[in-house]
Amino acid sequence: MKTPVNLTPGRILLYLLLILFAGLTVIPFVWMICASLKTQADFFTSRFLPAGDGWLGFAWDRLSLRQFGRLFTELPVARALLNSVFFASVMSLGATLFSAAGGYALSKFQFRGREWVTLFTIGTVVIPTALLLGPGFETLYHLGLVDSYAGVLLPGLAPAFGLYLFRQAMINSLPNDIIESARIDGCGEFRIFFQIVVPIMRPMISAYLIIVFIGVWNNFITPQIVLQSPELHPLSVAIFNLRGLYTDDYSLIMAGTLVSIAPVMILFLILQKEFISGLTTGAVKG
Repeated sequence: MKTPVNLTPGRILLYLLLILFAGLTVIPFVWMICASLKTQADFFTSRFLPAGDGWLGFAWDRLSLRQFGRLFTELPVARALLNSVFFASVMSLGATLFSAAGGYALSKFQFRGREWVTLFTIGTVVIPTALLLGPGFETLYHLGLVDSYAGVLLPGLAPAFGLYLFRQAMINSLPNDIIESARIDGCGEFRIFFQIVVPIMRPMISAYLIIVFIGVWNNFITPQIVLQSPELHPLSVAIFNLRGLYTDDYSLIMAGTLVSIAPVMILFLILQKEFISGLTTGAVKG
């Protein structure tokens, strides 16, 4: 039997504030959906839905899914969507695997210079990404990786933030006794990592995978600089290229924006429990 909720004045005020903030969060998405269904003329004359003689005083007959059809028939958005899925999937899986492995090594292995490696990792975290664009592009150019998938994927497979994040999480949440017991029983390091470390750190791995996926999916600057061929562009760059030279079809841009945020929203809704659990991994030591 469920315990009835005690609606005190403080709790009622809290619920009202939560409803208010939720409404403020939802309003931009509602506006974006309405904008993607309107014509270019209605985009500038109506705030949400165009006024008319239909139900609730809106002109429902002037709304259509034409802009979404144009994205996948007249424009290369389908190819860009596949590129974004490829970039985000490969990068999130690779960065999570290498970051977890590097964090495990930094937290549980004893080797000469470990403190210096940790300090170097922390130091690279505070360097602004914009400062690395020039040197990074020059390095990719000399390696012949400009305008290729590898030029976007390889630099992000071992992020310093991920290494340090997993190092701290494993120090707080991964007991040394378990690892030592496995080594005494004859387990190799790869078996320990995949059969013991990964299951224990699963919430943290899921949370970081979502963080990297969203970051790569929304990444615009790096693909814009490294990739020159339009067929290699991810969705973020393709949406930007929907802008015209003299005029902009804002309804088309809003439709493309909705297409770009839908996969990330679905992924987060599916893994939200793992994400929240992963954020608290290592919060309580012991």
